[in-house]
Amino acid sequence: MEEVKLLGFTLSAFSNRVTWALKLKGIPYEYVEEDLSNKSALLLQYNPVHKKIPVLVHGGKPIVESLVILEYIEETWPQNLCCQKRPMREPKPGFGQNFAEDKSLTLYAFFLTDGEEHEKAIKDALEVLRVLEEQAFGEKKFFGGDTVGLADIAWGWMALWLGVMEEGVGEKLFEAHAFPRLHEWMENFMKVPAIKETLPERNGMLAHFKRQREKLIASSIS
Repeated sequence: MEEVKLLGFTLSAFSNRVTWALKLKGIPYEYVEEDLSNKSALLLQYNPVHKKIPVLVHGGKPIVESLVILEYIEETWPQNLCCQKRPMREPKPGFGQNFAEDKSLTLYAFFLTDGEEHEKAIKDALEVLRVLEEQAFGEKKFFGGDTVGLADIAWGWMALWLGVMEEGVGEKLFEAHAFPRLHEWMENFMKVPAIKETLPERNGMLAHFKRQREKLIASSIS
């Protein structure tokens, strides 16, 4: 098997997407933690244009952008190492990776904005959560069925990151009683062994997010 390497950042939801996929697939890989304030020569070599993580390197070939990497992983290692035909099941129509990428940015805006923009971001974010609650799951545990799929991995950041962002902002967005199916999905997702063992430590995440938000607010004022 050709060497697989992942350049990432432990607190990044985008980086964790790739980690989860590799773990669920049982693909051996070398992990390289990046200091985003002092990017390595390796990162600049493999992603010279955007200079961002994550970067998956397979046999010396770099693949960038987390959702592109997820699709690459599924196409390159389609076998199910967990004794079923395909471990990455297809999501319910309309809730795949592209929808996740677009609407995840809507949810992130809750954390990234202030003032009037923040009020709009709250309304937009709640609408995304309502759509997911009402249409995404049916009677299944995950987006595509009873096993984790690509859509679950694409949306999985919400299970931990959303709560940390709420605490960083100092405002509650997601209420379990208002979104019971979405809450149950989050609980199920974080119980999956390959996910649970790789989730970042919450206090470290919170400190990082608070610093990020302080910088964002300060830059918008100046």
